[in-house]
Amino acid sequence: MNRSLLRLATLALTLAGATLPALAHDRSEGVPVQLGPRPFFLVNDMLDSPLKKRLQHCAATRDTYRPTLFSIGHRGAALQFPEHTKESYEAAARMGAGIVECDVTFTKDKELVCRHAQNDLHTTTNILATPLAATCIKPFTPAVLDAAGNVVTPAAAECRTSELTLAEFKSLRGKMDAFNPRGRTVAEYMAGTPNWRTDLYAGPTSGTLLSLKEAIALFKQLGVKMTPELKSPSVAMPFNGFSQAAYAQKMIDEHKAAGVPARDVWAQSFDINDILYWVKNEPAFGRQAVYLDDANTPADVPTLEQLRSYRAQGIRIVAPPLWVLLQADSSGNLLPSAYARNARAAGLDIITWSLERSGILADGNNGSYYQTYDAAIKREGDMFRMLDVLAQDIGVIGVFSDWPATVSFYANCTGQR
Repeated sequence: MNRSLLRLATLALTLAGATLPALAHDRSEGVPVQLGPRPFFLVNDMLDSPLKKRLQHCAATRDTYRPTLFSIGHRGAALQFPEHTKESYEAAARMGAGIVECDVTFTKDKELVCRHAQNDLHTTTNILATPLAATCIKPFTPAVLDAAGNVVTPAAAECRTSELTLAEFKSLRGKMDAFNPRGRTVAEYMAGTPNWRTDLYAGPTSGTLLSLKEAIALFKQLGVKMTPELKSPSVAMPFNGFSQAAYAQKMIDEHKAAGVPARDVWAQSFDINDILYWVKNEPAFGRQAVYLDDANTPADVPTLEQLRSYRAQGIRIVAPPLWVLLQADSSGNLLPSAYARNARAAGLDIITWSLERSGILADGNNGSYYQTYDAAIKREGDMFRMLDVLAQDIGVIGVFSDWPATVSFYANCTGQR
């Protein structure tokens, strides 16, 4: 059936009130997949190569795209939507993310909520502009500038979920994660969004904050699977009798209470003790538990022996940052790192993070995510060079992205699951 006939058939079915075939939106439940223009812009920006031709052919011939487990919504779709909000999660699902992340922390009344850190409310919400600013453990202090306008003391604040009840937390609105160190007022401090992001979707009627229970219900509605990350508390544990083990258990229990099967959950943590707790006490969930690698420099990267020890303890999936997996040769080719080869040799599956989080790639200032191969990244289209090595040469099973459409497009065009 050609495209015109397909569209006519779809319209006829819609007018008749019939159920659309899977081909019409490629998501059996939840929202239809719509990628928007960015993946196609990136393809057009690539240098000529067999990969570019393959992706261009896919873009020209494919009418629909399916959700894919290869595409993981990092904090939702945090490139343009306030992270860990209902709107961010919905955008990630619409862009084909088959898995969406809720970073999990807890409130004063020990309720689990979606935030990247327990102590980030001053940069990710509007708390400083509300009466709840009085709960912040470090009230806002304005920047001190010298006569030339240089920062002598940057503006600062610290506000924690553990100082709020769930009801108080839910009264806040999410904003883009940023702050202005030069801010001399709360408004100036909150207005720090970098120019490669946007505040367009961070208005006063959006940025809906969610408890973990609400996020799970939303994910089920959207038809996506889940990767909750147990965040390290900013408070001493146990917290009013709430132990680390109880915290780890409660995160799993909330998925079980909602009827989410273990096969649909990839529980994560940077703390190996959390992973081993799940392996021992919740083996069905522990089987897919993801040990996040917090290496900051090459000296921190685990050795082959360490990776083998993870596997021996029952860990099956590791998740290092992009730079740990990739390196560049003198000709600018991207190659698997020694870690990538070692992890596979140790029998470990690999997930990586985070794509679409570094602004303009061609400016050569891409931060720590690209530290081992930044010199080889020359243009925006190199995003697909990275993805291709990760998928084809390393065999990662999933990629976190702040704009999941990019990974979803690649996965659909190259046959990733």
